[in-house]
Amino acid sequence: MLKGVALGFLTYALFSSADALIKSLGGELPVVEIVFLATLTSFIVILVLRPRGERWRDMFRMNHPKRVLLRAACGIISGIGATFAFTTIPLAEAYAIIFLSPVLVTLMSIPLLGERVGWRRIGAVVLGLTGMLLVVKPGFRELQPGHLAAFIVAFAGATSMIVLRMVGQTERRVSLIGVVMVSALVVSGALMIPVFVWPSGGAILRLCLIGVLGGTAQMTLMAATRLAPANRVAPAQYSQVIWAVVFGVLFFAEVPDWVAFAGIGMIGLSGLFTLLREDKVSGWPRRVPLLRNRL
Repeated sequence: MLKGVALGFLTYALFSSADALIKSLGGELPVVEIVFLATLTSFIVILVLRPRGERWRDMFRMNHPKRVLLRAACGIISGIGATFAFTTIPLAEAYAIIFLSPVLVTLMSIPLLGERVGWRRIGAVVLGLTGMLLVVKPGFRELQPGHLAAFIVAFAGATSMIVLRMVGQTERRVSLIGVVMVSALVVSGALMIPVFVWPSGGAILRLCLIGVLGGTAQMTLMAATRLAPANRVAPAQYSQVIWAVVFGVLFFAEVPDWVAFAGIGMIGLSGLFTLLREDKVSGWPRRVPLLRNRL
């Protein structure tokens, strides 16, 4: 199990590195072009590295096609929104807001799944939302569109998690991953055409590296959940907030103030507690495959 958890931490380090490279492309290429080319290179890597037993011809053999396509739509919104957020606001702030997803899942599960939510999880919701206010500081500075984009990503990610809880045990992993990526290629490719800018050599190199990192991370995540239960691997995703702070400081001169640090910590604790509490109360983190909820 320890190897699986270690692979989980490696997975999210790779995802965070890819996101930092995406941020570096801001201002050089349109957002939808970054999404298309990054998804294309990642998809190629996944096709090459796919594990045995995952047959891509089964991608569109779905038991609940409408729900899988809804999850794909959430993935597209999340991919475009996250790319916009990464390229317009500090990386740590974007991550902090995006990691409100588990908190939003708690709220959405009441009307959509009919779940009863106890005072502990309600407290985690309040903690997470308070943390977001400390990060964003409304009223003390001008909010950027990137902050709104990050919140939309959090909402889309939460919706994707809800859908995954509905279909995760009945759909093939190849469908849950492949349909999202193919749909994203079609939509972002169409949106890219009128704004296409020929990338420089340096941009092409970074896009290829994003593909290698992102595609490899998808494969290591699969391997991690074969070596350890998904509910043991999932908490490793919160290490991304640490990576976001490190990359922001080292490469983008983004140093959060102490108020933002406090807010980031509150959001991280809120999400982690929510995940662990969900595992104890409903058990869904053990039953549902662990997948990334955005591109």
